[in-house]
Amino acid sequence: MNAMPILAWARTPVAPVGGALAGCQPHELAAPLVARLLRDAGLAPSAVDAVVLGNALGAGGNPARVLALAAGLPEQVPAITLDSQCCAGLDAITHACGLLALGQAQVVIAGGAEAWSRAPLRMHRPADGGAPLAYEQPAFTPWPERDPDMLQAALGGARRLGLPRAAQDGYAIASHARALAARERLAAEIVPINGLDHDAYPRALRAERVARMPAVAAGRAGDGMDCSLSTVAVSPRADGAALLLLASRQACERLGLRARAHWCGSASVGGAPDCPMLCAVDAARAAAVRSGWRLDSLDALELHDAFAAQGLAFCDALSLSPAAINAGGGGLARGHPIGASGAIALVRVLAQLSAMPGAGPRRGMACIAGAGGLGTATWVEAAPC
Repeated sequence: MNAMPILAWARTPVAPVGGALAGCQPHELAAPLVARLLRDAGLAPSAVDAVVLGNALGAGGNPARVLALAAGLPEQVPAITLDSQCCAGLDAITHACGLLALGQAQVVIAGGAEAWSRAPLRMHRPADGGAPLAYEQPAFTPWPERDPDMLQAALGGARRLGLPRAAQDGYAIASHARALAARERLAAEIVPINGLDHDAYPRALRAERVARMPAVAAGRAGDGMDCSLSTVAVSPRADGAALLLLASRQACERLGLRARAHWCGSASVGGAPDCPMLCAVDAARAAAVRSGWRLDSLDALELHDAFAAQGLAFCDALSLSPAAINAGGGGLARGHPIGASGAIALVRVLAQLSAMPGAGPRRGMACIAGAGGLGTATWVEAAPC
């Protein structure tokens, strides 16, 4: 009963910070996607009632409003920017479905956009009036001792769970290999930006070379096992965007629109802030309960794996094979444009489902964890719910 029609979806390629998309602001990444969505659905800009955009690094302002205006939507269209860090892209889509369910909008564009290369410099204002202090990561909890650097949090998780570096590196190598093999298939969901028409980061990796790479976070488990995180076991900082076009059932009937899929539900959870990567597990479990769908029977399952250790922990906790997730390579091989990563994962799910033959229902789920101990999982179906 609560399923919301999805009319279209699209994403940009993802490029590491300083790469082909480094000159783009969030609205410049996302505006071409708006044009693509409207064209695919056969809608005029005047049909859009609202824009909801996930963004984590904009440092204030309202990137969603800037996007709406830059994309040529009517000035009367309201726009909301949502920041739940890595979960923001998926959470923005859920918020959009709430607007549709409440009757506050009939057609909504939602997703995430992150221009990490253009992120503002951050400064703390000292209480004593002294010189401003630059900082990289804001506080995500009121307790400094439970608010670790994300890299150190991932290392801590790898050590506690006994995830050896060799297994992490193997996971990363496989992710890159899947991304390279899927490059031609991925082209259908990507809108080229600045001459880039594919994800820039995936590359062929040899185990022997990876084993010689330095660790970006070094540590051992209690039994002495090397659980260090190598360069390839960490998703790189990146730029990118992804958007969905959603509508109410009434709008579809009134405008003669055809749903290509349906948003069926979302689960947002909180968890331990000092080990945020495990919150994706909690979100996936909550989603399985609420949807009634078995995770091991889904036709597509995407986890934005910011760390190889996270991907391994996710699969171990849910009794899944790593080959069962991220069919075209995950965030580890693609990059991590924070506020957009969840929306990109959902676009990946939708693209996979739409490419599958047959008329029966095809089901998928996108999962992500966020700083501060947050997790979101969204499930969709490529046939009417």
